[in-house]
Amino acid sequence: MSDAPETTKVIHSTILKSGVLELEIKEEQIPEPGDDEVVIRVEATPINPSDLGLLLGPADPSTAKKVKGANGAKVQMKVPKDRLPFVEGRIDQSMPVGNEGAGTVVAAGKNASDLVGKLVAAAGGAMYSEYRCVPTMTCLPMRDGTNPGDAAASFVNPLTVLAMLETMRMENHTAIINTAAASNLGQMLIRVCAEDGVPLINIVRRSEHVKQLKALGAEYVCDSSSKTFEKELIAAIKKTGATLAFDATGGGTLADQLLSAMEKAALETASEYSRYGSDTFKQVYIYGGLDRRPTELTRTYGMFWGLGGWLLTPMIGKMGMERFNELRARVADNISTLFASGYSAEISMEEALEPDNIRAYAQQATGEKFLILPTK
Repeated sequence: MSDAPETTKVIHSTILKSGVLELEIKEEQIPEPGDDEVVIRVEATPINPSDLGLLLGPADPSTAKKVKGANGAKVQMKVPKDRLPFVEGRIDQSMPVGNEGAGTVVAAGKNASDLVGKLVAAAGGAMYSEYRCVPTMTCLPMRDGTNPGDAAASFVNPLTVLAMLETMRMENHTAIINTAAASNLGQMLIRVCAEDGVPLINIVRRSEHVKQLKALGAEYVCDSSSKTFEKELIAAIKKTGATLAFDATGGGTLADQLLSAMEKAALETASEYSRYGSDTFKQVYIYGGLDRRPTELTRTYGMFWGLGGWLLTPMIGKMGMERFNELRARVADNISTLFASGYSAEISMEEALEPDNIRAYAQQATGEKFLILPTK
């Protein structure tokens, strides 16, 4: 393994029986790559909302504090007692973190030697590491001249966006509603829908985000904090014909509002009354948990609707590997344009464990996305 050391630093997260979550950097052996594996020197890896579920779990970031550990400093924070039953399966398990990242291949098995020296993106888990050994099938070779910071977010957000459009087509919808639309993913979806000619309704939570997305070219932007939100949403649905929504918030009443607005838009064009509501099928998929409250439904939208969870991985299985590889190629071709991500801070692995930084990225605030540089 000519260009890699024998060991690597890796960020681990552990929830103890005592109700404490610990974050620490551990030293691990770097395995020799198998025939169809490569070792990547990880140069950039993002902190996505999907990473926080493992990194921080249900812990309270406001309680984060540094303590002395056997291998140096580590961070502890309290997990509320009522949340411990939901993570019983990971109690006392030290778990490496990081869904995706990018870096240079420094060693490879005999079937992957052509990748040595090349920049690849990877979604192999445990990417908050200096070095990572992964199967080649999880790697996406990037085009010459690609920046590692751009390549780092090649999977979670870009492929989620493209899979949303695949879901729309497979389920015979023609337009999309997306919440938390000012996020990196939301802005990406705006660009892709514009290129593909797909009508998109963007829902944000602040008035300043309306101007921001309009400046990006978004045609329909509705502010959920506005008194005219429902009226504007129904009007946008009537113009676009949207019957499919992806909700990143999950809790509270937003999913209910989306279904209600789609039903009201459908009833305005119905030719006759039905006690079962309209015959227009309405679907809301929850794909995030920005709002931790229970999901509230009033069921005032007839009987022809659906509400469910949505996850990228099962969707990949539905579309098949041939189509999935086509989407991956599109991401690689456009990683600095259509699928570009923005970051508010670039930090080292040690800085990722600073309590103030933890509290900052745990908020999942719009425009406050962190990028870890493991070799910093």
